[in-house]
Amino acid sequence: MKSAAPKIVLLVVAVTAVGLGAASMIPRASAPQSVDYCLASGSKATVVKEWAPHGYLDADDTSTQLQHLIDSASSDGGAIVTLPAGTFTLNRPLILKSNVALKGAGASTVVKAGPDFLKSKGPFGGHPLITTNGAQNVTISQLTADQSGDELDGNSSGRLSEYLVDVRNSSNAVIDSIRTRNPFTYSIAVVSSSNFCLRNNDTLVTSSGKYDQLDGIHITDSHDGTVEGNTVDQRQGADGDDGLVAQTIGSPVYAVTYKNNKVRGGSHGSGMQLAVGQHEIHDITIEGNQFWGSPDGIVTGYYGGNAPVYDVAVRNNTFSGIPGPWINFNGGLRNITITNNNTCKVGPKQLSSAPGNVDSNNQERC
Repeated sequence: MKSAAPKIVLLVVAVTAVGLGAASMIPRASAPQSVDYCLASGSKATVVKEWAPHGYLDADDTSTQLQHLIDSASSDGGAIVTLPAGTFTLNRPLILKSNVALKGAGASTVVKAGPDFLKSKGPFGGHPLITTNGAQNVTISQLTADQSGDELDGNSSGRLSEYLVDVRNSSNAVIDSIRTRNPFTYSIAVVSSSNFCLRNNDTLVTSSGKYDQLDGIHITDSHDGTVEGNTVDQRQGADGDDGLVAQTIGSPVYAVTYKNNKVRGGSHGSGMQLAVGQHEIHDITIEGNQFWGSPDGIVTGYYGGNAPVYDVAVRNNTFSGIPGPWINFNGGLRNITITNNNTCKVGPKQLSSAPGNVDSNNQERC
């Protein structure tokens, strides 16, 4: 027999400044040292609503009460919902609301899909662990997001409709210092959104033979954002796919900067892919990153369309241990700049001739 739902106590504290830009919690080799290039601020809330339940909570109670706390924070005009160290088991997706920051205590705060998680779906028919679902001015920071793909059979309907951490139809969103574990879909995705910042996050794929299309950080139909200082490793298991992706399905991807990330694509993918459909990809800066150990480096791919790729700068990156081409750009190109990159033990560069291309000062340095 299920016991009565325990009461929740909200400790509300006024604070004058909140540090949501903590350094990465990554225990493995971290991304190159970087400064903050992000323009998005996320939630500007200064009131704290602290998780402080009393009594026993089963997994379903955790989902319900944590969602209630987020809803309450948004209804009050915005707040920082703080979670202590511990495991918070969810049996349904958690939906962030406008002007709310969800903040853990670091890697030891684990938000995890529970045994009944696949019985419910997100707003778009998938299984996101946390989704913004149209919210504005939001922050998710300093926690581990575990989709439990090692325990659940994530090969279900809608698996690639929504993603582990899913920023969708939102503006001014910050995802900061999140570790993603055991994904059965893309780890962190930004879909149809603008003014976003993905900073100091750590994605990891360890499964083998269970899933496909496990991308790390995937930007779709979005613009005006920064992907900075992340460590993306899709290749500790055999199932991983592309490390970074910019993809057009329903609208262009533009004005996105990828800076100071450390990236290893999975055995089924590349370090980074510009995935083109019917809409163009343009004004992309790829600078100061470390691409290593992927089958390929940075590539263009075409999926049901031949839209142009233009005004792309690849500069001051390092590429190492990549058997395929470290650059493989083809198709409708214009103004592609490949400069000042260092390579070591990589395949040949392939850059189709196109107006405005610049290819200079790239050196092999081992």
